[in-house]
Amino acid sequence: MRQVIREKLKESLYSILPVTIIVLVLCFSITPVPVSTILLFFVGAVLLILGMALFTLGAEIAMTPMGETLGAHITKQRKLWLLIIVGFLLGFIITIAEPGLQVLAEQVATIPNAILIGTVAAGVGIFLVIALLRILFRLKLSYILLGFYAFLFLFSYFVPADFLPVAFDAGGATTGSMTVPFIMALGVGVASVRSDRDAEDDSFGLIAVCSIGPIVTVMILGMIYTPEGAYSPITVTEFGNTVQVWQAFMSAFPTYFMEVLSALAPIAVFFALYQVVSIRLPKQQMLRIIVGIIYTYVGLVLFLTGANVGFLPAGNLIGQALGSLSYNWILIPIGMIIGYFIISAEPAVYVLNKQVEAITEGAISQRSMKLGLSVGVALSLGLSMLRILTGISIMWILLPGYVLAIGLAFFVPKIFTAIAFDSGGVASGPLTSTFLLPLAMGASSAVGGNIITDAFGVIAMVAMTPLITIQIMGLYYKIKSTRNEDAETQTASDIEIIDISE
Repeated sequence: MRQVIREKLKESLYSILPVTIIVLVLCFSITPVPVSTILLFFVGAVLLILGMALFTLGAEIAMTPMGETLGAHITKQRKLWLLIIVGFLLGFIITIAEPGLQVLAEQVATIPNAILIGTVAAGVGIFLVIALLRILFRLKLSYILLGFYAFLFLFSYFVPADFLPVAFDAGGATTGSMTVPFIMALGVGVASVRSDRDAEDDSFGLIAVCSIGPIVTVMILGMIYTPEGAYSPITVTEFGNTVQVWQAFMSAFPTYFMEVLSALAPIAVFFALYQVVSIRLPKQQMLRIIVGIIYTYVGLVLFLTGANVGFLPAGNLIGQALGSLSYNWILIPIGMIIGYFIISAEPAVYVLNKQVEAITEGAISQRSMKLGLSVGVALSLGLSMLRILTGISIMWILLPGYVLAIGLAFFVPKIFTAIAFDSGGVASGPLTSTFLLPLAMGASSAVGGNIITDAFGVIAMVAMTPLITIQIMGLYYKIKSTRNEDAETQTASDIEIIDISE
């Protein structure tokens, strides 16, 4: 176990170190920030490294087996009503537990947290049921995505402009470090009951469908709910000495201990009840899952404390500093550089990439997935910074982006489409909410923009661009495979001609 933990720490260090170096370089050059903010960021980075290592270990030995076991068991019962009820409850419970959603809800000050989180959780619950039924009845993912996104963009014309960026952000923030390992494993479990050759491919796509639910429900909320008050910008506290910096983390730990406990407890209790009543896994396997849940719990507490206390203030102040420069166009290239590297620090990305490589038996490697995601998020941050500088509506980017993404779905192998749309949700995790969104908010306030319409939407952008880059990767893969097959056919023909001549 020590060796495994050491490997996880090494992976976490390599993931978080690049964005840490970029931020420190900015702080010591063109974006001066208080010394206390740098200290907060540095301690936060250490906590992120430790937290990500423990979380990924916990996800492997607890969250993934739990999801696969539940998915396979409820499908084997062959009771549609059971699948619908359990699917909705799991979607609702796991969404309330999602840290990225909690962070987003705290920053959307015009809607009470309970209302926003409950609305989003209901959307995920409903669409998780739809996603599970898609696997069961072998429905084409591309047609489902086309239908729902066409409905979304038509429906958006009737929704207040202030709600649109928040709605699309909710779709991205929902699928983060808690939901991704569990829901993806649930899909693998459901698909494992099928014996056809497309079963493994269909296990992907749950995150893609679940991401649509919150957008729909928050749009509906926007039509019937009147926001309370006006948006108030983030306030960054300065500390006079190192003791106060440390106390900031110490005072935050109890909050996240309780938050993560309340997040994990419903899932753990639900699984425990299922274990007692129906599943009855061996004692050794249950002990391993319990240990994994503890690792997941400690990892998420460390990760969220580091992200919220250390990364959030730094992101906001760096955004303000960049937006205040006379050459604030530099927001675009710097945003792209940060976006390229920060994706590696998202905990759920590791889970997705590993599962993709395992199910495709190495045909789609973790390295190629990481490259596709990094390029996609870099593009999304560049476009987000362009929106902040120009004030153009998010729909002018999202609409053509999704048209292109869904159009590609009809030309690439279907597994790439499912993985791409899953990747969009996975890319927009807790670090996007705690660093990239504050970065955008700080930049927007510095340039005198509308924070609600211009800064919010960055999570939606991060969720959109990987849909395109991963599918382009799939298109390249398809073209390359076709050429290889043609070459093999030509070689076989040449051999036949030689044989005949002989």
